[in-house]
Amino acid sequence: MQFVSIADSVKLGKDVKIFNFVNLYGCEIGDGTKIGTFVEIQKGATIGKNCKISSHTFICEGVHIEDHCFIGHNVTFINDKYPRATTSDGSLQTEADWTCEPTFVKQGASIGSSATILCGLTIGENAIVGAGSVVTKDVPANSVVAGNPARVIRKLEEKK
Repeated sequence: MQFVSIADSVKLGKDVKIFNFVNLYGCEIGDGTKIGTFVEIQKGATIGKNCKISSHTFICEGVHIEDHCFIGHNVTFINDKYPRATTSDGSLQTEADWTCEPTFVKQGASIGSSATILCGLTIGENAIVGAGSVVTKDVPANSVVAGNPARVIRKLEEKK
């Protein structure tokens, strides 16, 4: 692997495949997961087993992805409802100046390329988020959402 930055604080499961130009710090990656090129996964994020994280994806602090999930190319997660660079006195913000809002991607969910996932929500089990969607609310399990803002366009049949 070339140009891969994996901090000592990262917990990697067995048989994790990591491509070039990846930056991982303070996160956990489950067994058998594949991480594409140009991915960053920040501290406090967790990725389950047998997931596929496609290239150019950003997974920030507070994002929790369960097992068997697919994250498409260029997916962006957000963890701050009111992002600002500085405090009211003009100094740069620190971790003490904002609240990390957790986001949960439940088992078997798939998120299409170039989707943006706002913070503080849950994408339900086996849900599918269409490419280019902007997810602003919880996504029900076994549903397909798409658009800006993402809306339920159909339900998936339950697996028997």
